[in-house]
Amino acid sequence: MTPQPGVRHFIKDTDLSPAEQSEVLDRAAAMKADPFGSTPLAHGAARETVALIFDKSSTRTRFSLAAGVGELGGQALVVNPGEAQMGHKESIEDTTKILERAVAAIVWRTYAHEGLERMAAISHVPVINSLSDDFHPCQLLADLLTIREQLGGTEGRIMTYIGDGANNMGNSYALAGVTAGMHVRIAAPEGWGPAAAVVDEARRVAQQTGGSLEVLTDMRAAASDADVIVTDTWVSMGQEAEKEERVERFGAYQVTEEVMALAAPHAIFMHCLPAYRGFEVSADVIDGPQSVVWDEAENRIHAQKALIAWLLEKSTMAKETL
Repeated sequence: MTPQPGVRHFIKDTDLSPAEQSEVLDRAAAMKADPFGSTPLAHGAARETVALIFDKSSTRTRFSLAAGVGELGGQALVVNPGEAQMGHKESIEDTTKILERAVAAIVWRTYAHEGLERMAAISHVPVINSLSDDFHPCQLLADLLTIREQLGGTEGRIMTYIGDGANNMGNSYALAGVTAGMHVRIAAPEGWGPAAAVVDEARRVAQQTGGSLEVLTDMRAAASDADVIVTDTWVSMGQEAEKEERVERFGAYQVTEEVMALAAPHAIFMHCLPAYRGFEVSADVIDGPQSVVWDEAENRIHAQKALIAWLLEKSTMAKETL
């Protein structure tokens, strides 16, 4: 299916070009400085609605999006797991045709990425991926905003991701990091790096931005002189039955003070949360002076506000053709 002309979606990190990503991050910084200075969802007393659909339970994603939509002058329509018929009693396509007549944008936290692709292919309003099995692009916008704040910029910086490089975070760090001109290192056990198609795409983008992507098994080499050390849970939602196997497989890839000592003296530690102290990260790291995880979590609000506003601005009035 051909996407509706003029409508911009964000279901994968590279849906924003390097220049567009920078523009969104600039806007996020401005919105953080003046949280109520831009209200594109408010029209006098009228308030536009943004649908927030959750197929998975959520803390940061739900809180940050609901707060952000309110700060933009809109109202959030929150659909919790099991509250809609999409995907079982009603097709994704039919649900999309209903939603697009009622809301300004659709934000969906789901499992299979293919569902987001199907929705974006026909929607007359922006569709945003707030997490899928393959990518977590909204998180990366918040992370890049945090890196800008802490280190003064992203270009040329080394970002090392340690742990399960084959999950949605590994894929998104590879794509969003090189889009921002970073040198991305993924440290993971053999066979647990980002998908081959993601690696190929990241390296193509890196040729434009001056960034790079390395996939390594040596965690110590990957951490050496890094500006940013980041990790994620070893057991994501839906993988609980694999916990014992995953803990054994990734046990040697815990981020500890020893690992942080290999990085640059100014290095920061990030984690998208929830974190499991004693597994992917030690308590003395995540609760230590190099950790910026709480700033990172707050920045979900500002990055997503900027993204929603930018997508609405860049999208044409395709909805009027309904």
